[in-house]
Amino acid sequence: MLRWLGLSGLVIVLDQLTKWLAETSLTPYQPEALTSWFNLTLMYNTGAAFSFLANEGGWQRWLLLGLASAVSVFLLVLLARLRPGQNWLAAALALVLGGAVGNIIDRLLYGHVIDFLDLYHTALSRWPGFSASGHWPAFNIADAAIFIGAIMLLLDSFRSHPPQTKQN
Repeated sequence: MLRWLGLSGLVIVLDQLTKWLAETSLTPYQPEALTSWFNLTLMYNTGAAFSFLANEGGWQRWLLLGLASAVSVFLLVLLARLRPGQNWLAAALALVLGGAVGNIIDRLLYGHVIDFLDLYHTALSRWPGFSASGHWPAFNIADAAIFIGAIMLLLDSFRSHPPQTKQN
């Protein structure tokens, strides 16, 4: 099942390419409107999801790097242990792995994660996770891959799986 590492690699390449494009084309914190609900806005996140720990003194970089690295190794082990035919689960793990490594690269190189995708709508300002102006926290391709992979893992947990038989 390690062939699924190609999907992880694709996520990493797309993530790093789009972050490079954002860095070279956008002015930090200046939104470029694409639609009435979507901006490209270059931002830097020194914390975790939703900027958790972003205002700490810098130690969080190493903590988040360590956690993401440990999770990545764990995902590699899980991926290697999958049986043939577990393609849905393999794709989910590969997406999460690719996203984790994409953000690890940012933390190693820059000390922060580059975000640039900015979704919003004023009607969303009443929903948890959205700001008063209706903005979802900015994210990137790696974050999107992690989110999609996590949803796939959740859906996989509800699927019926044939019982495993012991092999002698």
